[in-house]
Parts: sequence; C-alpha cells; structure tokens
Amino acid sequence: MPLPLPPTAVIRVSRGNFDPVRFAQVEQMTRDTGAYLIPAISKLPGLLHYFAAASPSGSMVHVSIWDSDEHAQQMGRLKEMIVDARKDAEAQGVTFIPIVNYPIRWNV
Repeated sequence: MPLPLPPTAVIRVSRGNFDPVRFAQVEQMTRDTGAYLIPAISKLPGLLHYFAAASPSGSMVHVSIWDSDEHAQQMGRLKEMIVDARKDAEAQGVTFIPIVNYPIRWNV
C-alpha cells in the first residue's frame, strides 16, 4: 500500500563520493554523525522520512521525504548538517555533488 503523501511532497537527495578503501571510516562517520543529526533533523517541521547510508563502492547518500519543498530547504540552513556533518564527512575524504529536491509524482 502506498504511503499517504501530500501532493506537495518532495524527495531530497544528498550524495557524496569517497575512496572505497575508506569505507569503514566513512560508515563509522555516518553512524557517529547520527548522534547529533537525528535530534536536530527530527525537530524540523515537515519531515516525513529520513535515510542515511554508505556503500562499499564509495558512495554515501542521505535521502529524505518532506511534505513540501519549503520544508526540505530547511536542511540547507541546518548548522548540524551544513557545518558539523559536512566537516566530519570531508575529514574522511567525502566529496559532495549538488543536492537536488525532486517533487514526488507517484509511489508504491
């Protein structure tokens, strides 16, 4: 059964790449940043779901679902994300590609 989503819902995708030999360190950093990101992100209005993952192939992703693009844009101003987590990730050699918000057209 599809998730009930408002018609204004968006998916926010943030991706980073790293040398696969650093996977263990990046995976640990991903877990560690959750200690301060989860409480900060959880306070933001409009958040429906949030996922963070790292792949042994050298890629990491943060995917979130928001009730609107306006609410998704809060992530671009969240200090814990744009300063703290970014610093921690870059210290492990992660380089980021531009973040994209996608309006949701359907879901299963």
